[in-house]
Amino acid sequence: MKILYLHQYFNTPKMTGGTRSYEMARRFVKAGHEVHMITSWRERTGKSSGWSKEVIEGITVHWFSVPYSNQMNYNSRIKAFIYFAISAGIKAVSLEGDIVFATSTPLTIALPGIFASKRLKIPMVFEVRDLWPELPIAVGALKNPVIIKAAKYLERIAYRYSNHIIALSPGMAEGIAKTGYPNNKISVIPNSCDIDFFQVPESAGNRFLEKYPELAGCPMVVYAGTLGLINGVGYFAEIAYAMLKINPSVRFLIAGDGKEFGAIEEKARQLGVLGTNMWMIPPVPKSTMPDLLSAAAVSTSFFIDLPEMWNNSANKFFDSLAAGCPVMINYQGWQADILQKNGAGIIVPPGNAMQAAEILNNFLKDSKRLNTAKCEAFRLAKNQFSRDYLSKKLLSVLESIDMYCNK
Repeated sequence: MKILYLHQYFNTPKMTGGTRSYEMARRFVKAGHEVHMITSWRERTGKSSGWSKEVIEGITVHWFSVPYSNQMNYNSRIKAFIYFAISAGIKAVSLEGDIVFATSTPLTIALPGIFASKRLKIPMVFEVRDLWPELPIAVGALKNPVIIKAAKYLERIAYRYSNHIIALSPGMAEGIAKTGYPNNKISVIPNSCDIDFFQVPESAGNRFLEKYPELAGCPMVVYAGTLGLINGVGYFAEIAYAMLKINPSVRFLIAGDGKEFGAIEEKARQLGVLGTNMWMIPPVPKSTMPDLLSAAAVSTSFFIDLPEMWNNSANKFFDSLAAGCPVMINYQGWQADILQKNGAGIIVPPGNAMQAAEILNNFLKDSKRLNTAKCEAFRLAKNQFSRDYLSKKLLSVLESIDMYCNK
């Protein structure tokens, strides 16, 4: 089976960001399939303009140069989405194939997927990583009623022309079904855990701490990921400030970048925690994440207080499980249910930093509970969210759709 895999934000372990598509695609190749990844090169250097090609772990990756970052304003990002969508559709048709697998975000990735599917007369499977435009509407990023109407129309079109849809959480599946899409054509395949990759010796954590001696010798709480508006990581600084009064030995580390980096840094400076019990460093590549999580006592996943975010399937949550690192989150939903049921971490309130710091401190001081959480985190990774298992589940969907539609 020749798979045309469309993902605008494809990353390898040498890059920063999630690697779901890389991990899935290389397993498809290992299973004997031909995979062509159609993606964008977001940096302003490193690739020539237009298309370039390279083979990575057997995946034929087609890079299209489209500068993009979270620092760009909304209109600039929309232009980048559309520019890539047009170019990707043309490229996909030129490659030909047996099935199109398009993964969001952005939702505009559906456009080249539909175009290639219709022109080549092959099926399309669409993967929904976020309920869009529900989220940008909820956070106020989409306000213009005309644009909102157009976005909702694009959502309906994306679903209508999909032979099957992959949702990354049960809540996302429910949201898709509410649009009228058949339940029996929706599969829930969440983000996954790369167990072998994240299981490293204790020396790996020590190696990371050697670079940052100010963090060594104390329990460290980590946020590693995007610093965008919806992430609400300023709350992390507030918890660090509250912790100064309770247990000043606890260290807080942010490893990330995004539009809110400067605002968070300034907030931490005003609170007096920057360089005292909280530090900020640039994002680390995926290849360094095992070392970072090995050094951490607790890893975190944060969002602003918005029920629409409860259905997320954050990479950082599953990376933490794979590393056997307890997780602290500040939202409800299916991930909170998992942590509560299995004791793999803690849930703190989204708007009370002092209470959150107290819950965190009590957790860190309870060595028995902390060790149990580490074991439970790894057990979840191995038994429920293994990448090997979930990639087979995803591949079986693609194979069945290909067999049914191309017989």
